Amino acid sequence: MVFAATMWCASVAHAARIEGVEFAPQLEWRGEQLRLNGTGLLRYKILIKGYVAALYLGERVSPDRVLDDVPRRLEIEYFWSIPADAFARATIEGIRRNVTPEALERLRGSIEQLNMLYEDVEPGDRYAITYVPGIGTELAYNGEPLGIVPGAEFSAALFAIWLGDEALDAPLREQLLAAR
Repeated sequence: MVFAATMWCASVAHAARIEGVEFAPQLEWRGEQLRLNGTGLLRYKILIKGYVAALYLGERVSPDRVLDDVPRRLEIEYFWSIPADAFARATIEGIRRNVTPEALERLRGSIEQLNMLYEDVEPGDRYAITYVPGIGTELAYNGEPLGIVPGAEFSAALFAIWLGDEALDAPLREQLLAAR
């Protein structure tokens, strides 16, 4: 995979800006057109800004179907340094909150595959998690693809960390799912 696999689209639509971070209004990934649905800020203990995120959905995907087998992307830009192993622990815990114990066991190999891809982040770094049916879930770091994990069930469980019934942060979930 090369960086060219992720192409940003020029558009007359305006980019979204939140906390000084800009997100494109739409983009293309592996032939799928994705449009910005919502942006949000994760706060830690009310005062500390953790990161900003943007949710992109396929052209005819409504927010109420976000965890179905549909194209979607979540971009997260961080305000703090975070080690790779913290992402791995948070991924396991976030998925555990949103799936049954049996599903967690089925997904263990996929979770481990993703967890091996994480890198340490510094302020201003950005992860992108992109799912396209039939291809899988790609993790990219600052625009560089790190790998793809196959499976619709895995993708739904991963995105549920932010968008599921037991999301990491309810206000962030609401912001991301609120169509612009």
